[in-house]
Amino acid sequence: MIIGMFVFAMNCNVAIKALDRKVYVFTNFHKLMISSTTKVKLLNFYPPYFFAGIKIVEVNEGLTRFVVEMKLRFWNKNLFGTHFGGSLYSMCDPFFTFIFVENLGKNYIVWDKAASIRFRKPGRGTMRAVFELSKEEIEAARAKADNGQRDFVYQAKIVDESNEVVAEVEKVVYIKPREL
Repeated sequence: MIIGMFVFAMNCNVAIKALDRKVYVFTNFHKLMISSTTKVKLLNFYPPYFFAGIKIVEVNEGLTRFVVEMKLRFWNKNLFGTHFGGSLYSMCDPFFTFIFVENLGKNYIVWDKAASIRFRKPGRGTMRAVFELSKEEIEAARAKADNGQRDFVYQAKIVDESNEVVAEVEKVVYIKPREL
């Protein structure tokens, strides 16, 4: 059990749970048997976020809006003293997928399929990104997925403290109904 707690604390993607001398490995974060609110709180301790200084600072009750911030620290600076591009991308990685996983439920397969990032200016200070989908957008994607569309494209902007765009991220989310 101690090993399982250690693994869970070190990586939220893999949690080990021992029951009746059997070990079950949960390899998908959304399948963990914990509340959505707890999952969101645990994401702040996910090693790539925690060690890059990425923090979820706001999430709405329906899990359709996430606000993420990252302060400039010595461990996430590049050679030029600005935010490392990989950390800027990391702060944008899972949120559109997470919104769909939590709102569509277990009857849908949801994956990050592709992504691109366009850097507009060097990032200094605290970076902020908002990921938001309305219930209508989620339901529209569900209807399209039910009718055969699989790829859905969403954009987000990373802004600095002056609200100037530092980078633009485009995510392609794959959604498919599970065959029951």
